[in-house]
Amino acid sequence: MILVQTQDFDIAEQYRSLREEAANAGAIATFTGLVREFYEHNSGSEPRVEALFLEHYPGMTEKALADIEAQARARWDVQACRVIHRVGELRGGDQIVYVGVASTHRGDAFAAAEFIMDYLKSRAPFWKRQSTTVGAQWIESRAADEAALERWATKESDKISKSEPDVPH
Repeated sequence: MILVQTQDFDIAEQYRSLREEAANAGAIATFTGLVREFYEHNSGSEPRVEALFLEHYPGMTEKALADIEAQARARWDVQACRVIHRVGELRGGDQIVYVGVASTHRGDAFAAAEFIMDYLKSRAPFWKRQSTTVGAQWIESRAADEAALERWATKESDKISKSEPDVPH
């Protein structure tokens, strides 16, 4: 399930939905991204960030997210998946993104969730503008987000999760 929405989401509700959809799963990995309290990270000389505004291109964004999910399903044993990304005005501490993956094994669940999040950060068509005490500016993508994609260029990471022994816990 892919959702792009302005309203907040309930993590427990999303987890329950994953459990119901993938009743035979052995693992569920989730990630929830939060809007940082930017002003705490400023050196004092920078203007304080008051809000983050996310824009997207309806239809195009959902298609890109669905493609990212399909790539994860092709690489790992994904029984169920949820990707929720919020748009509109958000403040520090607000939930911005949820990725949940249910799989037979934990390695696949972790790898697929991390893959989805890495690609979402760099390839999903979202535009971020921050409002500060002195105006607004667009946020450029970070080199670290692009670098995170390099490890997914091969399926080397798949070998780790696929070779996980099936040991009862």
